[in-house]
Amino acid sequence: MSPAHPLDRPAWSAMTTRLAPLTIRREQDGGAAVRLDPEVGVFAAADDDSPESRALLNALCREYPGAGLVEPEGTAIEAVLPDVPVVSRAACVQMIAGALTAGHHDDVDIRTLGEADAEEMLALATLTKPGPFRLGTLRLGGFIGVRREGRLIAMAGERMKVDGFTELSGVCTHPDFRGQGLAGVLSRAVVAGILARGEQAFLHAYAAHTATVAFYESLGFSVRTGMTYTVLA
Repeated sequence: MSPAHPLDRPAWSAMTTRLAPLTIRREQDGGAAVRLDPEVGVFAAADDDSPESRALLNALCREYPGAGLVEPEGTAIEAVLPDVPVVSRAACVQMIAGALTAGHHDDVDIRTLGEADAEEMLALATLTKPGPFRLGTLRLGGFIGVRREGRLIAMAGERMKVDGFTELSGVCTHPDFRGQGLAGVLSRAVVAGILARGEQAFLHAYAAHTATVAFYESLGFSVRTGMTYTVLA
């Protein structure tokens, strides 16, 4: 079942198109479910709300624990799976940008991040909690960062990717270096790269984090729709 718009069900859309090589997929009796490689990320999704697809998703989430579901608010497909306990559920907003507002880099030395930076990236994300992050998340691509005295203090990158759209994600700054505009500089740089490819940028933010939503609005993002993020045991 293809969504009417690829961002209506972004996890399913991404994992069945541009991120397909990084996924584990199950198909049987007309149903289908997919889960991002656990070393790369947490997302999982079913093709639809049929018993066949739901059973496959249930089995995938039991086999590879710690999955997360990102689905539209109020839809049956983001309901609880029978054999997988729910750790938490949170309302989110999906935001989209086709252009950036005016801004500047303030001569920040932005560096491309890669495999050699993986441990530091994970440590920074674990400290700051920008969202789900794993040691292999950098394989999703587009990660950049700022170093001070050899220490990684801020980063941002790309996550879910579907035709015509790429998600800004992993935006975080070490608490000792906040208030210097680094999140804005890195976010603008990532989004500028996305727009330069002829795509639009999107992201997900917790609806309750109004300051975060306002920050992204200041960059040129606007709320597209409401989503629910479910963390599974």
